[in-house]
Amino acid sequence: MTENKNHKFTRFAQEVARRAGHPMTFGVALGFLIAWLILGPLVDYHALWIDFIGVFTGVFTFLMVFLIQNTQNRDTEAIHLKLDELIRVTKGTRKSLIGAEDYEEADLDALKVEYDALAKAAGEKRQGKAGK
Repeated sequence: MTENKNHKFTRFAQEVARRAGHPMTFGVALGFLIAWLILGPLVDYHALWIDFIGVFTGVFTFLMVFLIQNTQNRDTEAIHLKLDELIRVTKGTRKSLIGAEDYEEADLDALKVEYDALAKAAGEKRQGKAGK
């Protein structure tokens, strides 16, 4: 039963994130804000008028953060799995990099230093060839 609820939430979160990122959604939100600004003088920017937009945008943003973060987490996990699969099936790769996203910060820093040195050496090699 829980799995079905999680599946429904996942589908819901993905759909909301997809629609939230659509240009039409931005246009609707912008139109809503412009209408709110235009109608404000008609009510003398009453405190309730100002509170409405503050509370509405606060609650909306609060909920959207969680929905979009859920989708982002799933996308990131899928990318890691795909990269792990590419590492696994490619000859000459370091299999120890599979699951590197779970390494401690110090281990990641050491790998970054190593790969920065490799990138620098490759750049120097390229420049040496270009100078000939």
